[in-house]
Amino acid sequence: MRKYISEFIGTCVLVLFGTGVAVVTGGNLVATALAFGLAIVACAYVIGNISGCHVNPAVSFACWLDKRLTTKDLCFYIIAQVLGALLGTAILFFILKNTVLGTGALGANGFGRFSNVEISMWGALLTEVVLTFVFIYTILGVTADKKKDAVAPIVIGLTLTFVHLLGINLTGTSVNPARSLAPALFSGGQLLGQVWVFIVAPLVGGAIAAIVYRYLNRTND
Repeated sequence: MRKYISEFIGTCVLVLFGTGVAVVTGGNLVATALAFGLAIVACAYVIGNISGCHVNPAVSFACWLDKRLTTKDLCFYIIAQVLGALLGTAILFFILKNTVLGTGALGANGFGRFSNVEISMWGALLTEVVLTFVFIYTILGVTADKKKDAVAPIVIGLTLTFVHLLGINLTGTSVNPARSLAPALFSGGQLLGQVWVFIVAPLVGGAIAAIVYRYLNRTND
């Protein structure tokens, strides 16, 4: 149970601070990228030794494919992550409701007119697959060696930061189905209709990362 509670809290923190900074800074590129990256660093040092600090269904899915996670844990991790994301978005919603900013899109991901560069659906799918692949391939590599435990959270946080630097103006950067689903549910409308892209693409990117990691890095298997 401790693992699932940790994933719940970690995902709540990630979504609250990541999307929160995006909203209150008007989508500032550097501030938002740093917020997501630093949130992962903080959470990883606190709950990494409890649950692994996945805080992302795509990460859990990749770890399951790499046989680092049981099917039972995969299911409960994803439930905890989605619920944590919903709580993080709910907190942000009520905070913003008491400001002049209003609730708006709550940091939801999108394409077309919801993208700063009006990226197409196919462009958004490709972007999210590639960004998620890079992010999760890094996670699989850096967490495989126990000697890297001390620096792994920093490496993972910096990787999440740099994928956001590329992705924010394209799709808002998801690489995390739970992070995308919660704001879309609160926002509704067309953003909710687009959220499937930000669920499917990260899962595909995570799966590709797991396959490539097993082929290239597990030389003794």
